[in-house]
Amino acid sequence: MVIGDMPFLSYGTSLETSVENAGRFLKESGADAVKLETPPGGETTIEITARCTELGIPVQGHLGLTPQRMNEIGGPVIQGREGPDSAFADELVATAERLEEAGIFSLVLEGTTEGVAKRITEAIDVPTIGIGAGRHVDGQVLVITDLLGLGAEDYKLSKQYTDLDEIVRGAVEEYVEEVEDGAFPARENVYEPIDD
Repeated sequence: MVIGDMPFLSYGTSLETSVENAGRFLKESGADAVKLETPPGGETTIEITARCTELGIPVQGHLGLTPQRMNEIGGPVIQGREGPDSAFADELVATAERLEEAGIFSLVLEGTTEGVAKRITEAIDVPTIGIGAGRHVDGQVLVITDLLGLGAEDYKLSKQYTDLDEIVRGAVEEYVEEVEDGAFPARENVYEPIDD
């Protein structure tokens, strides 16, 4: 299944435009579903989710640290540090329940404390997928560039399984050196005329 992350400002401006963009995104991208980031409370996104699912557009929800709203929340701030029994955690749980009622088929929980993620997972029936949300979710996901060591950032929520950044840098440096030295392209890398 391919899930397309709806781009910033492609939804949320109006219900009609948001639903049209979601449908267009599926048609033109070949994705099977769309993912919508929802802030705590998130009335507008919940309404968009409900309308999309009514029309047959599959929607995956996304709660917690929402990258498209990083400026609004003050950067990559872990959500739920107040504790799993806080008013903020209650609001996240309530938002998750409302998203489920709106028809999401799964919910990404990003950058939330483990206790909050556990509460949400226990409160809803759709699968939860964690990225930096601890061990008490139904599934896990990592950003491929983080997993492969292709980014400059080193997030606690991620685990780097290899350092492709170093390998790629080495390959590019070798390529530049061979071009500068005239070793590339070599005879085996060029096309010759066909002899009759």
